[in-house]
Amino acid sequence: MKTLAVHACVLSMGVLFAGVAGAQQRVDFGKMEFERSCASCHGVDGKGNGPMGNFLKVSPPDLTRLAKANQGVFPMNRLYEVVEGAGVPAHGSRDMPVWGREYSMQDAQSGAYDSPAVVRARILTLLEYLSRIQAK
Repeated sequence: MKTLAVHACVLSMGVLFAGVAGAQQRVDFGKMEFERSCASCHGVDGKGNGPMGNFLKVSPPDLTRLAKANQGVFPMNRLYEVVEGAGVPAHGSRDMPVWGREYSMQDAQSGAYDSPAVVRARILTLLEYLSRIQAK
């Protein structure tokens, strides 16, 4: 009986410490958004080598070199427009989905309270992640 109590105590301590360790782990929402929405074309590493990229007319760009291509400045505003879909012609061709519209439809289906704000948050979270993976 005493051995059973000791095992139960050790097991409880293990569960407690595992819970504390799990609570201290940070969730990277930008990375999650990238992996869910972008990695199939741009690759998990963002270098344009995703499995779906071979099926596109134009190869996906290396997203880790965006700042280098812009004199060392991450082009946040321009990227927001590209992802959100601003200025995309109604009948033009575009390989990349208009994620602003996609996110809006997803949020409408999920019953999001303030869909435009959720869409902005998702795009900004994604762009913040892209800013962190820029090549030095």
